[in-house]
Amino acid sequence: MARYFEVHPESPQRRAITQVADIVRAGGVIAYPTDSCYALGCQFGSGTEGMARIRSIRGLDDRHHLTLVCQDFAQLGQFVYVANPVFRAIKAATPGSYTFILPATKEVPRRLQHPGKKTVGVRIPRHVVTQALLAELGEPLVSSTLLLPDHDEPMTQGWQIAEELEHQVDAVIDSGECGTEPTTVIDFSGPEPEIVRRGAGDPSSFE
Repeated sequence: MARYFEVHPESPQRRAITQVADIVRAGGVIAYPTDSCYALGCQFGSGTEGMARIRSIRGLDDRHHLTLVCQDFAQLGQFVYVANPVFRAIKAATPGSYTFILPATKEVPRRLQHPGKKTVGVRIPRHVVTQALLAELGEPLVSSTLLLPDHDEPMTQGWQIAEELEHQVDAVIDSGECGTEPTTVIDFSGPEPEIVRRGAGDPSSFE
């Protein structure tokens, strides 16, 4: 049964954030709000079980990129290689509703990397609650958009997510609606940036 946390979107209650972080550290899978839409998340160092549960909930295969949701640019830099021109472009767009695909460092387990390209998706969200949770964890969340296999759009209401996924996740953070558009995805692993998905972030500066 998923634990349900109502958390203020601007002034998140420290006790609730600490409890959710403990669930993540214990290997749990959570549903949480971001600045684009709700996401599923698990601990970065939790092995394959949390990632397998996220993929199972979403109906994804092993080839689908999961994303490392990072607190800030310093943390992001531990997990991806960022060349100077790319650094400036990403720095200008973060925090925000973007996911960037970049070459992974040795800090990223192989199971998280694209099998052929050795890349990983990273993002720095603007959402206050997500930032509070990341600060409490001290490490990224492994994440994927909360888009269920039989749904056309991501779910937007925390209480509905808790009802629908009560036996599939360990905790749900409800901070009100946060939209249905996923992040804009930009692939920086080639010679030129490629817009893989147009979403909540304005892609014009990468075109």
